[in-house]
Amino acid sequence: MSTPITPPASPDNHPTLGQRFASLNLRESGLIIALLGLIVLFQVLTGGRLLAPDNIASLVQQNAYVMILSIGMMLVIIAGHIDLSVGSTVAMIGGVVGIAIAQWHVSWPLAILLALAVGALVGVWQGFWIAYIGIPAFIVTLGGMLVFRGFAQLLVGQTISGFPGAFINIGNGALPNFLGFTNTPSLGYIDGVTLLIGTLAAGATLFTAQRQRRIAASRNIPLESPALFWGRTIGIVVLLLLLAYRLGLSTDGFPVVLVIIAILIAIFTFVLRSTRFGRNIYAIGGNYRAAELSGVNVKRDTFRVFVLMGTLAALAGVVVTSRAGAAVAAAGTSYELDAIAACFIGGAAVTGGVGRISGAILGALIMGVLNIGLSILAVDPAWQMAIKGLVLIVAVAFDLLNKRKSGSLS
Repeated sequence: MSTPITPPASPDNHPTLGQRFASLNLRESGLIIALLGLIVLFQVLTGGRLLAPDNIASLVQQNAYVMILSIGMMLVIIAGHIDLSVGSTVAMIGGVVGIAIAQWHVSWPLAILLALAVGALVGVWQGFWIAYIGIPAFIVTLGGMLVFRGFAQLLVGQTISGFPGAFINIGNGALPNFLGFTNTPSLGYIDGVTLLIGTLAAGATLFTAQRQRRIAASRNIPLESPALFWGRTIGIVVLLLLLAYRLGLSTDGFPVVLVIIAILIAIFTFVLRSTRFGRNIYAIGGNYRAAELSGVNVKRDTFRVFVLMGTLAALAGVVVTSRAGAAVAAAGTSYELDAIAACFIGGAAVTGGVGRISGAILGALIMGVLNIGLSILAVDPAWQMAIKGLVLIVAVAFDLLNKRKSGSLS
């Protein structure tokens, strides 16, 4: 059994990097408990319909855009900025894809590449004004929200439909079931591909958590207690296995869009944790001037963050258009608020410099469970918005109170 290591307090009485990560672990454990509590609550209130297999598949497919956008938004928020234009970018990209496929008769893979390129150009445009001219991101992206919404309305004068089945399958379909079904009296018919992916994901989570704990111990980073560590890790594993089991019972099996999300999580978790660019983002958000004086190319890295955000917003636009089976000018309305809320619920600090991709995904899942749970209960949309707003305020208040308690915010 490992022993928690408590390093001396930093001279300026501010938490060290290790203490901040330990705090994030504690916050993430609370998020998992909150997510499990919400699932149990809505499972009871809906008479068991929340965890119906097809409802879980719908939860993933309907909220895929939140997960994709929140990954990019987490990078932006960690760097100390905000992006209000992602919802409008989603709508504009839908128009680009719709015109390319339905009017220019471009193949759907090329249309997706075109959409990603346009999304990257959106990021280049906004990153230039923010990083190199020094205009606050709030102003630039607020202007972008209006500009790209206008472009969306120009591109999509009327709803564009008639997409090929392979494109629509991205947002609505599932992986081919080449492993067949298991059929046991107690478990029922379970899609073999979903079962395999779920088991591999649970095993990878267990291995990665133990490896990170060993690395943290070797670097004298404060460790959470063994009980908290194993409770959090087992909680994640149980959630993954439960998700895989219920998805395996669904009509179609493992959603295609969940593969895209899993790949994005793996890539951007690696980028933030294991690359110089990732460490620079934390440094820029934690203290912009100090990062600049220490040799970080803050303008270049801030520019890159917005290019990534634009590209991910384009990917979300592709998924949303595929899911709807049509391009509409009104798509993406309020999506930026969903992504921002998911990040702050997931532990991002309002002052920048703190956050994790896993936290953003947990925040997006909490938003997704709220969305589908309240929809099943037929709660009025106005009340749904009010409830989600209250959850966001409570999450940010918890973050600020936690910082004041730790002495990192006066």
